[in-house]
Amino acid sequence: MDFSIPETLSKDVERFKSFLQETLVPNLSVWTRDKTIPRDFYQDLGREGWFGFTWEKDGIEKQDALREVLLVEQLGIISPGVAVAALAHADLGLMGLWLFGSEKLKQKYGEKAVIGETLMCVGNTETEAGSDVAGIKMIADKIEDGWRINGTKAYITNGLVSDMAIVTAVSDPEASRNRRVSMFLVDLKSEGIKRKKLNKQVWIPSDLTRVQFTDVFVPKDHLLGVKGQGLQQVLTIFTNSRISISALTLGTAVGAFELAVGHARKRSIFGQKIVQYQSKAFEIADFYAKIEAARLVLHKAAWTRDQGLDFRLESSLAKYLTVMIAREVTTWAADLFGAASVISEHPIHKFPMDAWASALGEGTQDVQKLVIFREIMKRWE
Repeated sequence: MDFSIPETLSKDVERFKSFLQETLVPNLSVWTRDKTIPRDFYQDLGREGWFGFTWEKDGIEKQDALREVLLVEQLGIISPGVAVAALAHADLGLMGLWLFGSEKLKQKYGEKAVIGETLMCVGNTETEAGSDVAGIKMIADKIEDGWRINGTKAYITNGLVSDMAIVTAVSDPEASRNRRVSMFLVDLKSEGIKRKKLNKQVWIPSDLTRVQFTDVFVPKDHLLGVKGQGLQQVLTIFTNSRISISALTLGTAVGAFELAVGHARKRSIFGQKIVQYQSKAFEIADFYAKIEAARLVLHKAAWTRDQGLDFRLESSLAKYLTVMIAREVTTWAADLFGAASVISEHPIHKFPMDAWASALGEGTQDVQKLVIFREIMKRWE
């Protein structure tokens, strides 16, 4: 069993770190203040191939999961908020197009989406339907040339800046819960769409948006996948994206940990450096061990997907463990900085908030435990 990172991937990580130092780090404070990410940055990510997708003559190609995990961790160390914006486009919107879009739709939208010129997102959550994915109320009525959609999606990351959205809606109200929902690709410039940016305090500078759909027309060929299979399809997207959001969450823990250890090495209290106190030394050792353990589980999840194996258990294990570690580490790190941590401009301030956000995206901790339990029980059948 080889735990080493292939040289090609190590070089990619170093190139990506240099890219972030040039394009992200000098601009992050302004983007954070303005709570916005320029479209140019998405295009820079896309042109350099950092979204994890490429466009070849035959269409969209997905790159290795391990590569994406390594890159997203680095992005999460610097800014979980920028990381989640990149993932909302690539691992939710573009992922859905890659998995369930027809060849015609991939040809029409895929090339520009891969290079970040067309931005995408997923709209599934509603005010009364979050963890209960099948409980959505948005309606898609069949009409002569397509579908007419009515309803509201509540919390869409990148909903304000995206051009296209993958949305779920009830296409057959009389069918069972598992067969009533379908998935659609919607042009967000369509008539009948209203967007409202929500005032959130996590994952800044990405946006969180409520989108209202009133008699929005969707062409019949913009139905994604199979009619009545929208629930299964959106859950498949989430299963895939759990690996990348776990990498973001790991980066959140690592970013806070590195800031805290750097501070503890420099700051003196009661006549000696913080790291010279045994209690703090033990805490550093404890959290480092937990971060390493979570990273191994995450890398196993990426490896499992790259091998073409069923990775539902591994992706939920990675999400569950990285969130648990990130919550502990980021709170500890903020405590180490004392009163300075409550200042919003301080680098440590965002990390506990963003760890909290990670606990909600792609399924709460209870959802992960439910998935883990079900996968365990399958092995006993």
